[in-house]
Amino acid sequence: MNVILVFLAAIGAIIIWWLSGQRLTSKPWLETGSVQLPEHHGTERRQLPPVKIGLFVFLGVVGAVFSLAVSAYFMRMASGDWWAMPVPRLLWVNTAALALSSAALQWARREAGHGRMEALRPALVTGLALAVFFLVGQIQAWRELTAAGYVLADNPSNSFFYMLTGLHGLHILGGLAVLAHTTVRAFSTDVAPDRLRLSVDLSAIYSHFMLAVWLLLFALFAGWANDFVDLCRTLLS
Repeated sequence: MNVILVFLAAIGAIIIWWLSGQRLTSKPWLETGSVQLPEHHGTERRQLPPVKIGLFVFLGVVGAVFSLAVSAYFMRMASGDWWAMPVPRLLWVNTAALALSSAALQWARREAGHGRMEALRPALVTGLALAVFFLVGQIQAWRELTAAGYVLADNPSNSFFYMLTGLHGLHILGGLAVLAHTTVRAFSTDVAPDRLRLSVDLSAIYSHFMLAVWLLLFALFAGWANDFVDLCRTLLS
């Protein structure tokens, strides 16, 4: 249990560090008027949109859900009936696709910040297409595993794999719906630049977070997280 707590503490530290980079450490409830944040460039200040705060709160809840799932994974892994399932090679391709999708949305975020619509559109389309590729690849990985005999109820390891990847896939699917709507709006001629910029910003933040969650899950399935747990167990023993 101590090892699991150390592992979750490490995850929490990473999440807190990431959120602190988003300036959530400010205390708007101690201030009067609108919440103000400094611009990344220049001396002007802008308001932190409530929808952005809402996204950060939502991501905090999602992070807590996955942390609990990972904790259950480690506790169940100690049972004698646990047999780790092989990691399909396709997951490497899917991981690369999701990372490239996140990079494309960061590109879109930068172009939107500079008002370069002509460069923004291909960036959004690229990010959307790669995210769809990731989801299709995950479904194909499921098919390969079931065809090889690694079915859902055969082993606890299998159940956790399908549960965690399915939960992550549902969150990716939800983000895709928003990203698709944002991409369509980017091709519209009557869209408000500020609203579009905010939509792109939110999509990029969500994509980066889900990429971080997937990298954690991938490390879990590949056994790399087990090495970290063994190290913690050695240090605590």
